[in-house]
Amino acid sequence: MKKTILLCGSLLCMYGSMFAQKGQWQTLFNGKDLNGWKQLGGKAVYNVEDGQIVGTTVTGTPNSFLATNKEYGDFILELEFKLGAPFNSGIQFRSQSRDDYQNGRVFGYQMEIDPSDRKWSGGVYEEGRRGWQYPLELNPAGQNAFKPTDWNKYRIECRGHEIRTWVNGVPTAHLVDTALPKGFIALQVHGIGKNTADENKHIYWKNIRIIDKPTASQYSPYDNIYVVNNVDNTVSGQQKKNGFQLLWDGKTTKGWRGAYRKDFPAKGWHIQDGVLTIMHSNGDEEGSGGDIVTEKEYGAFELEFTFKLTPGANSGVKYFVNESYETGGKSAIGLEYQVLDDEKHPDAKLGRDGNRTLASLYDLMTRKQEKRALLPIGDWNKGRIIVYPNNHVEHWLNGFKVLEYERGSQAFKDLVAISKYKNWKNFGLWPVGHILLQDHGNEVSFKNIRIKVLK
Repeated sequence: MKKTILLCGSLLCMYGSMFAQKGQWQTLFNGKDLNGWKQLGGKAVYNVEDGQIVGTTVTGTPNSFLATNKEYGDFILELEFKLGAPFNSGIQFRSQSRDDYQNGRVFGYQMEIDPSDRKWSGGVYEEGRRGWQYPLELNPAGQNAFKPTDWNKYRIECRGHEIRTWVNGVPTAHLVDTALPKGFIALQVHGIGKNTADENKHIYWKNIRIIDKPTASQYSPYDNIYVVNNVDNTVSGQQKKNGFQLLWDGKTTKGWRGAYRKDFPAKGWHIQDGVLTIMHSNGDEEGSGGDIVTEKEYGAFELEFTFKLTPGANSGVKYFVNESYETGGKSAIGLEYQVLDDEKHPDAKLGRDGNRTLASLYDLMTRKQEKRALLPIGDWNKGRIIVYPNNHVEHWLNGFKVLEYERGSQAFKDLVAISKYKNWKNFGLWPVGHILLQDHGNEVSFKNIRIKVLK
């Protein structure tokens, strides 16, 4: 009996010890050597000095990564770092290196370290594949948290599809994405090409610790920063808190109807696998199905949508659409976020100074020439329109603000006066209007249509 009691007691102690480890901080760097880490990619130098990992740039080598041997899925990571001199770097997480992908090239999420005037430290970039997922232009309040010449504390939380970052206690990015559920953590020394002026620059890391598989209570409560949600036709918990809702449910025609109609078009529009597509017809306005509009009207709002163009396609997302005007069978009248293949559709070369190109305010204002915002035709793009209560309006494309104007200002009225809308009384000045997806006779697809009413 005594042996049995002792054995049970030992098992209970062992179980209690194992249980206590769950949800506890663990150090990833012992302060002495690089045990538990391996180098991938380029040939930058990593060594240990004074209880810190020191990374040193080397010319003529690609991005280098000091990666953990272990992979992590759900975790909370904290670390501190300091740049010895200004240069770009980052913290990889949920990252991979596989022989079947570009001969082992490292790819995966990266929390950006950016000492430049751009101030994108804390944003999320996908190294080696999709590029920027959360450029910090989306969160101006987080752009000043980084200290270029001092120690910085980074925090990354991964829970299922949710990825959140903090710089020195300030929330900087919130991404919802399914591409990489787990992977290693790595410290990047960015490649510097053949620029010898950037050789022998240092970055220092210390106090690297992690909670593997945290409990729900250990994750940070939601805040109010903008969320990039890449999970189709969903609204995340943070987005709901922020006031977003689906404008299209991803399955039915609920909430939408044909422009100038009581019901949804019987043909032309197709719903399949969470995608709403206007099918190719004749390339003319009102194509085969015609425009569709929201049943509700909106004034101040934040609208986001994902769209995909086929080669040579033309469409648009209109707002403040007014159906009281007769258009003679043409598309309904409203302010338009242009959706267009700039290279192959002739409309891009009409108008003035490119004001009919992708993401421009159609026939009125031209978008900024931000190359990073442009993706190949056939890729999914993220559009965003913000109309503030004070009538300040912004157009965004793939996380970059590409246009802004003041609705109703004299400058706006002057643009209308020299546009195709000059004969439409009070064009674009109505207090509320419908949101419209345009049928221009070309195949264009939409999904992830969400809206937040602003007050």
